[in-house]
Amino acid sequence: MEAMGNGEAGRAAGKPTLAGKYLTFVLGDEEYGVPVLKAREIIKMMDVTPVPQTPRHVRGVINLRGRVIPVVDLRLKFGLPPREAADRTCIIVVDAELPSGCVRMGVVVDGVSEVLTLSGGEIEEAPTLGDGASHEELLGLAKVKGTVKILLDLDRVLGRDGLVLPRPV
Repeated sequence: MEAMGNGEAGRAAGKPTLAGKYLTFVLGDEEYGVPVLKAREIIKMMDVTPVPQTPRHVRGVINLRGRVIPVVDLRLKFGLPPREAADRTCIIVVDAELPSGCVRMGVVVDGVSEVLTLSGGEIEEAPTLGDGASHEELLGLAKVKGTVKILLDLDRVLGRDGLVLPRPV
């Protein structure tokens, strides 16, 4: 994680170092980014086996080359309305650092955009959003070509509801 610039060393010094490479993707009308080193691979949408008594945003599990991994729908996780899979819908396979350890899992997104290399000057700290709303899940906001991309702390996004997931990586 440190090689891409959002490493813990910068945070320990009091100022996050967020410059680096980010995989960007679309959910609804917004673009998001995650540190590229969190992503293991991008796969086309496939059949997901539902698992009973899991939160609505947990689609279920997939068998990825003999390994069962959980799949989270980021649209539902972020409170967006569900959407049928389209041509660009895909699963980004990530390694998430959760309280239970490192867990390989999939996140469903509407489409992958590109890999961007961002400088520190292109990234701003996330603003306070009304009533002191928490933005712990945001690494920052990237200003790119006249647009804003929301940079996510995927570990916090995926770990916030304390899901008990299959064995760590």
